[in-house]
Amino acid sequence: MLDWRKLRRSFVRLLQLFVIAYLFVLLVVLIFQRRLIYIPTKIPGNAIESVAAEHGFAPWKNSAGEIIGWKMLAKTNATASVLIVHGNAGCALSRDYLAQPIHDAGNVDVFVLEYPGYGARSDSPSKTSFIAVAEDAFQRLPKNLPRFVVSESIGAGVACELAKAHPQEVAGMALFVPYHNLASVAQRQMWFLPTYFLLLDRFNPEECLRNYHGPVKFAIAEKDEIIGAASGLRLANGYAGPKELQVFPSAQHNEIAEQPLAWWHEVFNFWQQNKK
Repeated sequence: MLDWRKLRRSFVRLLQLFVIAYLFVLLVVLIFQRRLIYIPTKIPGNAIESVAAEHGFAPWKNSAGEIIGWKMLAKTNATASVLIVHGNAGCALSRDYLAQPIHDAGNVDVFVLEYPGYGARSDSPSKTSFIAVAEDAFQRLPKNLPRFVVSESIGAGVACELAKAHPQEVAGMALFVPYHNLASVAQRQMWFLPTYFLLLDRFNPEECLRNYHGPVKFAIAEKDEIIGAASGLRLANGYAGPKELQVFPSAQHNEIAEQPLAWWHEVFNFWQQNKK
């Protein structure tokens, strides 16, 4: 005969072990979540400018002489500035595939912001630090020229925060693989945890764009395995201002940000036709 008491005790022990293991995973995710979100590439400060030159960049410095990013200046008098806020992996120097065609498509100065903790920049990555350096960078762009913002992936949260803070000054945006709410994306990735409630850095582009009415180009990867196309589509479909939505068939998350010169010519035309 089965010993039901012994069986029940074994079941209770297994349940206890499962709960302990689950709580341990929960604690690890809570403590180390920023290491899971932000994946910076570090480059030694004594080598970074030579590496930048190989990618066609000149250093972009603040008044204290600290490098805050990289720039490609227009060959003649610039007609606008474009600020690039990149994704959560790599660093600003690896975004020449974005900066170069933008630079070549228009007579514009292109600036790529470096995030805290990335490249040779000090401090730690977080929503607060990202927004602080983005605000500082945006204020350093020439105020007598239109200022555009281009983002990819997690950078959509940074770009939309700028649009929220400066709805009249951000002349237009292009958002690659954006999302409507980072907490929802995190929950999708870690469905087995209450990630939505654990997330500290709660970027919310959907909320940020409610009072922005500039032209926005939305570029969505149909097979986005990280964010999911549905999140970007929700952001685009809910946006009330001038917009263009392009879904790249069968493309995954990292496959659409590199676009040819002609594509950027069309984006500049869209921005110009819908200028505020």
